[in-house]
Amino acid sequence: MNIELLAIAFYVVVMLGIGYYVSLKIKTDDDYFLAGRSLGPWLATFSIFATWFGAESCIGTSGRVFREGFYGAHADPVGYSVCIFLMGLFFAKVLWNRKITTIPDLFHRRYSPGAEKMAALIMIPSSIVWAGAQIRAFGQIIHATSDVGVFMGVTTAALVVIIYTMGGGLLADAYTDLIQGIALIVGLIIMIIGMVIALGGVDSTLTTLSQQHEYLWRPEKLDFFARLEVLIVPILGSLMSQELVSRVVASRSSSIAYKSSMIAGLIYICVGSMPVLVGVLGHHFYPNATEADSIMPMMAKAQLPFILYVIFIGALVSAILSTVDSTLLAVSALVSHNLVMPVKPNLTEKQKIILARGGVFISGLIAYGIAFTSDSVTELVETASSLGGPTILVMTCFALFSTRGNAVSAYFAMTFSIVTWFLTHFVLESETPVLWTVLACFLSYVVTIPFTTMAEPTTLKSTP
Repeated sequence: MNIELLAIAFYVVVMLGIGYYVSLKIKTDDDYFLAGRSLGPWLATFSIFATWFGAESCIGTSGRVFREGFYGAHADPVGYSVCIFLMGLFFAKVLWNRKITTIPDLFHRRYSPGAEKMAALIMIPSSIVWAGAQIRAFGQIIHATSDVGVFMGVTTAALVVIIYTMGGGLLADAYTDLIQGIALIVGLIIMIIGMVIALGGVDSTLTTLSQQHEYLWRPEKLDFFARLEVLIVPILGSLMSQELVSRVVASRSSSIAYKSSMIAGLIYICVGSMPVLVGVLGHHFYPNATEADSIMPMMAKAQLPFILYVIFIGALVSAILSTVDSTLLAVSALVSHNLVMPVKPNLTEKQKIILARGGVFISGLIAYGIAFTSDSVTELVETASSLGGPTILVMTCFALFSTRGNAVSAYFAMTFSIVTWFLTHFVLESETPVLWTVLACFLSYVVTIPFTTMAEPTTLKSTP
C-alpha cells in the first residue's frame, strides 16, 4: 500500500472514530435522522455546504469545465448555489415550523398516507443514484492515487462509506461535515496556490487565462430552453431533496435554519469557483487528456509537493464522504420512516434504529451497483437531480402554500409528471425533460382542483 492510500485510510479511520463516539448518544430514530433537532449555526451551515459540495462539485465540475469551458459551470456551482439560497429565502422557516422528519410526512398531513408513500417511492431512486455518483468518485480517487483498478477502487469506496454511514447518523454526520468542510476549503486553496506557483505567479496565470478566451467562451450548441434546462436541473431537482430538508429541520430554530442556508449558499458559490479554475488551468497543462473526471487528482499529483498532495486528497475524500453519508441516511429515512414504520407502528426505539441502519446498508449496496452504470460522475448526478425531484418540489409548493386540491390531485399529478419524465427522457430523448415534467405536474394538479374540495385548515398546521 502506498503512502497516499495510507493517508486516506488514516483519515477515514479518524472519521469512523468520530462517528462511533457520537453514535453512543443515539437513543431514538429522531436522534439518528435529525440529530435530535439540535444543530446550531456552525454545524447546520457546514452540514448544508458539505452535503452538497460533493464529488460532482470537485471532480465533476473540473472535468466538465475542462471539456466544455465556462458552460460546464452552469449547473455547479451556479445551479446548486441558487438551490441553497432559495431554500433559505422561501422554505427553511416554513419547513422547520412543520416539525416534519421527511418531505413525505408533509404529504401525509396535507394529502393522505398513500400520497406519503408515493412521494417516498419517487424520492428514493434519486438519492440512491446520487450516492452511486459519490461512490464512483471515491473509487476514481483511489484509482488515480494508486495502482488499484477502478473496479477495486469503487468496491473499496462502497465498503468504507457504508460502514461510515451506518454508525453515527445525522449528528455524527454534522460534526464530521464541519471538519470535512474546513478541510475541503483548505485543500482547494492549497491546490489553487500550487497551480498559480507552477504557472509562474498571478500575472502569468491571468495571461494564461486570457490566452484561452476562445476555449472558455466557446459558443453553446444548445437553444435557449436546453440551456435553461441545464441550469434548473440542480435547482428544481434538489431543492426538496431529503438531504437538504433534513439539515433545515434538524436546526435548533427556524432562524438558524434560515441563516445557515443563506450562509451555506454564499460559501458554496465562493468555494465552488475553485474547481472551475482547476478545470480551466487543467486544460492548459493537459490539453489532450482523455479522462476529464481525473483532471483534478492528476493536477494535484503533478503540481503539489507530496505532503500538500496528501492533504488535498484528504480534502477530496472529505467532500465525498460528507455527501454520500447524507444521501444514504436520506434513503434510509424515507424507507424506514415513511414506508416501514407506518405498517409496524409498535417498534421499539432500538428496533427503529436497527431498521434505520439496515436501510443504510441496503441502499449502499444498491448505490454500489449504480456506480458502474456510467463513466461520468456528472452524468450520474444530473440523472439523480432530474429523477423525481421536480415533481416533489411542485407538490410541496401546493402542500405548503395552497389549500386547493386533495389526495386525488396529488396522485394524478405525481403519476402524470413521472410518466412525462420517462417519456421525454428515455423515449423522445428531449433536451428539456425537467421543463416538461414541471409543466405536466403543475397543470395536472390544477385541472383536478374544480373536482376537489378545499383542504381543511387544520391539515396545514404544524404538529409537535
